[in-house]
This record gives sequence, C-alpha cells and structure tokens, in this order.
Amino acid sequence: MQTFEHDTMEGILFTDMYQLTMAQVYFRAGQHERGAHFEHFFRDYPNYGAHQAGYCISAGLEWLLNWMRNAHFRDEDIAYLRSLTGRTGRRMFEDDFLTWLRANGSFEGISLRAIPEGRVVHPNVPLTSVQGPLAMAQILETALLNHVNFQTLVATKAARIHESGRGRPVLEFGLRRAQGKGGNAGTRAALIGGADFSSNVGVSQVLGYPPKGTHAHSLVQIFTSLGLGELEAFRAYADMYPDDCTLLVDTIDTLHSGVPNAIRIFEELRRKGHEAIGVRLDSGDLAYLSIQVAKMLDEAGFPLASIVLSNDLDELIIWQIITQIREEAPRYGVDADKLICRLVYGVGTRLITSAGDPALGGVYKLVAVQADGSWVPAIKISESPEKTPNPANKKAWRIYDRRGKATADLLSLEDEDPRQMKRVMLRHPSDHTKYRLLADNEVSEIEPLLVDVLREGKLVYDLPSLDAMREQRKADVSRLDPGVRRLVNPHVYHVSLTQRLWDLKQGMIGTALQQSR
Repeated sequence: MQTFEHDTMEGILFTDMYQLTMAQVYFRAGQHERGAHFEHFFRDYPNYGAHQAGYCISAGLEWLLNWMRNAHFRDEDIAYLRSLTGRTGRRMFEDDFLTWLRANGSFEGISLRAIPEGRVVHPNVPLTSVQGPLAMAQILETALLNHVNFQTLVATKAARIHESGRGRPVLEFGLRRAQGKGGNAGTRAALIGGADFSSNVGVSQVLGYPPKGTHAHSLVQIFTSLGLGELEAFRAYADMYPDDCTLLVDTIDTLHSGVPNAIRIFEELRRKGHEAIGVRLDSGDLAYLSIQVAKMLDEAGFPLASIVLSNDLDELIIWQIITQIREEAPRYGVDADKLICRLVYGVGTRLITSAGDPALGGVYKLVAVQADGSWVPAIKISESPEKTPNPANKKAWRIYDRRGKATADLLSLEDEDPRQMKRVMLRHPSDHTKYRLLADNEVSEIEPLLVDVLREGKLVYDLPSLDAMREQRKADVSRLDPGVRRLVNPHVYHVSLTQRLWDLKQGMIGTALQQSR
C-alpha cells in the first residue's frame, strides 16, 4: 500500500462522515469557532455474560495525543472532500468551508483534561474533557473514542485476569487473533492493565519490554514427520536457547511423551550448566494436567520449573483452574499453594478481543457552550433517566473512607471543591430517593481525578512511563473494596453528584421538558 493511502486512512480523515457534515453546518451558521465543552465517559462496565466487571482501567490517552499532534487537513484530504457529492450530484462540502478547514483544521486550539492512564475509572465519570472551537472539538470525537474506548476495554480485561491469577505472570499472546492493527493498541493496553509481557515483538520493542514466547506444535510436527521425533525437536530448541527453554509438551501425549521427553532435555541442560524455564500446556484439562506435570517435575528434581498454561484462558477460567488445583492437588501429594505459585498464564484471544463484551460503550457528549464570555450548560434528555448526561463544566473527585478504601466518585461543578465542605452530599445521578451524607470523620481523603493534559494544543502534562501506569493501576485496585473486585456479581461502586450539580441538572430537565410542550 502506498504511503499516502496509509496517511489518509489514519490521518485527520480517521473520522466519521457526520463529524465533517456537522462541522460545515457550524461553519455556515457562524458557530464553528464558538467554545464548546465535550465529555467522554462510558455508561456501563463490561458485562461478559457469566461474569461482570466492577471497575475499568483507563488507557489509550498517550496514543490519542500522538494522533492529535500529527493530524491535520492536507491538500489531498481537501481534494477528496471536494470530490464528494450527495445523491443528486450536489457537492457535499463547499469551497469556503474547505478553505477554512485547510487553514484551521488541526487540534492546536483544543484543551484537554483527562484521568491518567492506569487509573481505576467508573461509569459516567469523564475519562476525557475537551474544550475548544466547536468544529474541531466535534471532529475529534471519533478518533478520541476509538483510541480510548478500546484500550480501556482491553486494559480492564487484563486487570481482571491479573487479579484472577493471584499476581502470577501473565503473557499476552493475542496478536494473531486481534482485529487487524488493533492488536498493537490491545497489546499496549494489556500491559497497562496487568499483562507482564507480550509475544508482540514490535510493540514490545517500542514500549521497552522484552517479548516473550515459546514454540508452536509445528516444531514438533516437523521433526516427527521427518522421523526424528519429539525428543529431537526439544533438543534442537534447547540447543538454540539453553537458558530460555520452555517446551510445549502436548503435541503427542502430554504425560507419557511430552513431559518425560522435556525432563530428559532438562537433565541434559543441567549437566551443561543451564537451567530450563519450564513447560507449556495448551490443551486438555489444564488443572489436572498441571498437578500431574508438577508431580513429575518435582520427582525428577525440577521443583522450580514453571508451568505455562494457554488455550483460550480468561479470568473466570483461571479462577476455575486455581479452584480445582486447590481441591485436587492434595490427593496426588502435590502442594497446591506451591503449584499455583509456579503457574504462568499465556492469554490470547479472550484478552485481545475482550471476549464476552467486545466494545466499551463510551460516548462523547456536549455539556456546555460559550456565550458572551461565559459557559452555558447544555443537556440532552433521554427516555432512560440514567442515560441523561450530567451538564456543565465539571470536576471529578474520588472519596476514600476511613479504611482508605475508595467509597465513591463525585462529580461537582467547576467552582466546587468538596475538600472545603464539612459535609459532602452524594446524590444519585438520576434517582432522587438515593443520596448519602458524609461527615468529616467518615472521609480519609478526597482526590481530584482529572489533570490538565493539553492547553490550547500545547502539552502541559508529563506523560507517565508504562511502569508508572502499571504501579498506579496496582495502587488503585488495592484501594477498591473486595466486593467491587469480585469476578462475578461485583458490588456496585457509587458515582454521585454534588447537591448543586443535582439541582442544576433537575432544573435543566424540567425547563427543557416544559419548553418542548
């Protein structure tokens, strides 16, 4: 594919058509440079069917910023838009608008606040808050949602898998099953969310993490087809990688061929002064096989050899494997805790695709416009009260209880600071019967969540390293109530409004309904 085609698909035209048609309407109405404030948030946690998330992990911001920095309307883009016609042959975009777009079509005027990557996030709390000229803030929507929604979705799945695996290493193996180049974004998100390493060589290089991998069944098949056998396949691999040798043992017969041959190779390596890493299991009853393999490795003198499990794992399957090991291992004289501490999880398809719920319902809603030098709140009313966005320029806060656990996220008006309040009223966003009043002695900390990232197109934020994002995720998850961290039917985490924001929202709903009659 020629370079210009790549630049077109992934440049400023990486957007939806209606963003551009709306921008032209704003231009024709003289509103295109009016200040606008949009917020991006998601309404519901991922629901995987048999199990559900009780929190999400923010990811994707840095890649969005990289896209924004490079995206602008080029001559080729303008020429393409000039060629578009409607069903009657009339041009979709007129020359004066295209001239303006060519001269002003970048994100230099955009200011952005965001919740940093790696942080725990919850429904209806803005992940990103965008202010700037209306036309360009509108055009930003599609790319912003694309970058942040998907990475947040995969980071969330990775965090749950990490939790389910009791902190044991997680290897992300999903590139072959990913949706095109989304595999790169998915790998990055998985590393933020809880994967320790990835098999994706390119992204691993970019992010500074060594890629990890073993070998496929085809290696054993080749040697077997040529009459050399599984043992020679293992020996060839061990000769090439004597200090990084993990052998896939289930191509022929796991317990009667694969593991005995692997043990023989491990003994040869030891005599040469090398220690093997371990074995990989990719099929069968992984819990039962792990127990039997551990017993065989222990008896052969390799009690520290790792057992890598793969084959469509996710957080629920890992939890079931661990549960089964705890129940069955003592029957075979195997220490369950020691076995669990030597497991490594190779997670592919179900992580990179967020199997069970493959899309985060993130939305981008107008909450305020500028008029006569001040901000005027805007609202959209939905037939479902819980889908009515919270209006106005806002701040987001996290409230920690006396235990230091996160107890609620709070949305306030821009000029409110709950840290200055003796008592904090928490109002349910849509149900007037649900509210809570917190006194000083019930709160240990109130933390602002949104940080300034861009100010009129200029980066004003030190982007954290991937290591820092991972540490932030660990810290945030550790401060969640255990009920919120449950894999199945998690406790509902509260996202609330201050009394003033609640009053403003209800007043605007009432006024809008009255005017519509």
